[in-house]
This record gives sequence, structure tokens and C-alpha cells, in this order.
Amino acid sequence: MRFVMFLFVVAGLAAAANHGARCDYVGGTRADIGNHSGGSLEAIDEQYFVFYSKKISVRIPYENINLLEYGQKVDRRYIEAALISPFFMLSKRRAHFLTVGYTDDAGREQALIFRIDKSDIRSMLVSLEARTGRKVQYQDEEARKAGKG
Repeated sequence: MRFVMFLFVVAGLAAAANHGARCDYVGGTRADIGNHSGGSLEAIDEQYFVFYSKKISVRIPYENINLLEYGQKVDRRYIEAALISPFFMLSKRRAHFLTVGYTDDAGREQALIFRIDKSDIRSMLVSLEARTGRKVQYQDEEARKAGKG
């Protein structure tokens, strides 16, 4: 019984420790971050937006962020339809993307593009709007609905 209680406590602490959004870095202007680097984004610090991966962490002062853009990529599930059932053609898979534009310490414009887990995107957008004072730009009406919904 104690072991089960121990597991619940450890699982709770692990969940509480992760305040960030799960993501993949998919592109941008930073050469020191490898494409498709998995990690997490955090917008809970008072001064910095942070990307953590296994190899690197990037801290961007909120005041340097000049662009927040959200968009989606929608794909039909062709492979699942061919392998499992034609009913998968009726469903769509959505990937959620966040672009963060900012000015680095040398005064150069930089951009980072992240694919964010769908369960984390809304809280990340709200946090970034509050911390930066900038409104998120939506690529289209579908993205606006998903980001605000």
C-alpha cells in the first residue's frame, strides 16, 4: 500500500514540475538548434520565454519578442485509411505551430518555429500574450478558432 502511495506522490510531483508545453523545434534562424529537436517551452518566468531541449536552452526576454503567430497544418489520414479503414478519410490530423519573432542581443531579427502539442497550445498563446503585451497573429480563421476556443 505504501508503494502505491509513493507512486502517486512521485507522479504528482513530476506533473507539477512540468509547467511547459511539449514541443518540437521545426525551423527558424538559429543554427545552434537542430531541426526537430524535442523539448519544452515555458512562459511562466517573469522576464524570459524559454525553450529547453536536451542539448540547449534558449532564453528570450519578453520585451525582445516582436511577433507571435499561430497556425495549423491539416492533413487527411490517408495511411490509416489505406491500412485500417476508409472511415479515417473523414477525419483530419492537425499540427499546431507557434512562430516567435524576436530581436537578439546583437540587434538581429530572429525567428523560431515550434510544433506544439494540441493540449498545450491555448495556454501557451494566452501566457505569451500576457507576458509580451502583443496579440497573437493567426494565419487563418481555422487557427483563430482553435487558438481562442
